[in-house]
Amino acid sequence: MNPSKRSSQDEAKPAGGTERWPIGGVFAGVLVALLFVYLPSLRGDFLWDDAGHVTSPALQSWSGLWRIWFEPGATQQYYPLLHTAFWLEHRVWGDATVGYRLVNVLWHAISACLLIAILRRMAVPGATFAGLLFAVHPVCVESVAWIAEQKNTLSTLFYLAAALAWLRFEEERLPRRYVVASAWFVAALLTKTVTATLPAALLVVAWWRRGRISWRDDARPLAPWFVLGVGAGLFTAWFERTGIGAHGADFALGFVERGLLAGRVVWFYLGKLVWPTELAFFYPRWVIDAGVWWQWLFPLAALSAIGAAAWWSRRDRAPLAVALLFGGSLFPALGFLNVYPFVFSFVADHFQYLASLSVFAGLGAVGARAVRDGAKPWASWSVAAIVLVVLGALARAQSRHYVDVVTLYRATLENSPESWVAHHNLASELAARGDHQQALFHAERAVALKPDFAEALNNLADNLVHVGRAHEALALLERASSLQPRYAEAANTTGIALAQLGRFDEAIESFRKAIEFQPSLVGAHFNLGFTLAGRGAFSDAIPHFQEAVRLEPEHASAELHWGIALALTGRMSDARPHFARALRLEPKSADMRQTYGRVLATVGELDAAVLQWYDALHLDPSLPGLQGELAGALRRLGRVDEARQVEAMAVGGG
Repeated sequence: MNPSKRSSQDEAKPAGGTERWPIGGVFAGVLVALLFVYLPSLRGDFLWDDAGHVTSPALQSWSGLWRIWFEPGATQQYYPLLHTAFWLEHRVWGDATVGYRLVNVLWHAISACLLIAILRRMAVPGATFAGLLFAVHPVCVESVAWIAEQKNTLSTLFYLAAALAWLRFEEERLPRRYVVASAWFVAALLTKTVTATLPAALLVVAWWRRGRISWRDDARPLAPWFVLGVGAGLFTAWFERTGIGAHGADFALGFVERGLLAGRVVWFYLGKLVWPTELAFFYPRWVIDAGVWWQWLFPLAALSAIGAAAWWSRRDRAPLAVALLFGGSLFPALGFLNVYPFVFSFVADHFQYLASLSVFAGLGAVGARAVRDGAKPWASWSVAAIVLVVLGALARAQSRHYVDVVTLYRATLENSPESWVAHHNLASELAARGDHQQALFHAERAVALKPDFAEALNNLADNLVHVGRAHEALALLERASSLQPRYAEAANTTGIALAQLGRFDEAIESFRKAIEFQPSLVGAHFNLGFTLAGRGAFSDAIPHFQEAVRLEPEHASAELHWGIALALTGRMSDARPHFARALRLEPKSADMRQTYGRVLATVGELDAAVLQWYDALHLDPSLPGLQGELAGALRRLGRVDEARQVEAMAVGGG
C-alpha cells in the first residue's frame, strides 16, 4: 500500500508509553501472567468431548495421520491441521493433559502479541492494552482451558499471522509475501473454518484505513481467499449436518426466527465482553418466538446501532469498522447456519473468541483516546492496571472450574440451573463414578427440562436400573426408542432392566437388537455374553466376550468372563491366558481374584484357588463370602489350622 494515500485518521500516533515496549518483552510478560491465571486448570482432567479431539488409538500411527488428512469422518470434525497438531502432541506427552493445556496457553499468548503487533502496524492507539485485554479476559477461559478448543487458539494464531502477513504484503506487493499470507490463511482454514471470515475482515480494515475499497489493490488479491473460505465453509456446514447431526427439530427455525436469534446473540456476546459475570460452560437454550414482542428489540437495536455507526462514519469510521468486524466474525455462530452445539444452547463463550478481537481493539483505542484527551498519565495507568488485574483474577477463578467435569458442570449449574445438558452430563459422570443416587437427581432434572431427548431418557433409565427400579426404567426406554428407533444404547439398557427383572429371554433379544443397531457397542456384547453364560450357554457366550475384548482391549471383565466360559466348557488351558491378562489389567481387584478362585475350585484346582483367595483377602478382607470359601478350601486340603485362623479372622471382623 502506498503510505501517501493514508488519511489523517490513519496517521494517528499511538498514545502512551506501552506502544514502545518491545514485542518480545510483552510476550514474556503475557506468558508469565497467563501461566499464573491458568495455573489452577493446568493439571485438570480431560473434559466433555476432549476425548473426541485428542488422538484416538486408531489414529496414533503414521497411517492414522494419513487418515486425518484424507478420510473425512476419521476425526470428530474435518480440521486436519488441528488434528495433526494433536497427533504430534500425543507423540510427545501421550494422554498427559498438562501438555495440551500448556500448549493452549502458549497459542493464546502468541495470539495476544500478534494482535498487538497488527494494531501497532496500523497505528491503532492503545494496541498493547487491547492485546492485554484479550490475553486475560475471562470470556477467553473456555477456549484456553478446554483442550478441545485448541481449534480456537491455534486457528486464531494462524488467522492473525495471515492478517499480519497481508499488511506486510500491502506495504510491498511482492509475490512471496502474498504466498506467505495465503499459506497462513489456508492453515487457519484447515484448523477451524470460522477463520473464513478473514478476507471480509481485511476489506473492512482497508475501508477503515482509506475510506474506500479498491478492486485492484484490495478486492482482487483477496478473491482467491474468498473462494477458499466459501468452499471451506460450505464443506463444514455440510459435514455438521450429515456427519455430526446438525439437523432436525432443534434446528427448525424460520428466517424470521433466525434473524431474531442473531440480534439477541450479538448483544449477549457484547454484554459478556463488557461485563464478564455469570459465565457458564453451557447457557440455557433460549426459546425463539416471533410472537413475543420484546425479542424484536434485539435485532432492531442492532440495526439501529449499525445505522448510527454508519452515520457517524462521516466523522470517524472506527465504530462502524468495529461493529462490522465483530458481527462479521460472529456470522457463522449467529444462527443462520446450523452448528451442532445449538442443540444445547445458541451461545457459548468459545464462539466469540475470534470475534472479540475487534471489540478489544476498539476498547484499547477508546482508552488511549481518553489519555490523549486530558487524563493524567498516572491515573490512566492505574485504571488500566486495575482493569487488567480484575479481569485476570476473574479469569483465574473461572479457570478453576476446568479441573474436572464434575466441578465444571456443578459450576455451570450455579449460573445456569436450567441447563439440561449440564444436568445430563453431570448425571453421566456421577454414574460412571458409582454415585447413582446423586446421578439420579440430575438425570431426572435433565428429562424434565428436555423430555424429548432420547439420550437423557436412557441416562435416567440406566440410573433407575442401578438403584433397583427397573420397572420404572422400561417405560422411559420405550419413549427413548420411539424417539430414536435404532438407538442401540437404549436397547442395551432395556436388556439390563429385563435381566434385573428375571426376564432373561427378552433381555437376550434386546441385547441382540442393540448389537444389530450398533455392532461396535462393547457393552451390548459383554451383557449378551454374561446373560447367555448365566443361562448356561457358555459356548454361545464366548464369541461375545471375544468381540468385547477385540473392541476394547483393556476390558478386564470381558477378559475374565471369557476365561470363565472357556473353563466351564472344559478348555481350562485356553482359559488361563485370559485370567492372567484380566488380573494384569486390574491387579488390585479383590473381586476378580475371588471369582478366579471359584473357577479354579470348580475345576478341582484347590491349591491354586487358595492362592487367589489369599491374594483377594489381602486386598479386601471384607469381601462377602471370601473368608468362608477360603476356610472351606483349606479344610478340604487338610490345612485345618489355617482354616481355623481364617475363621477366627472372620469372627473377629477382619
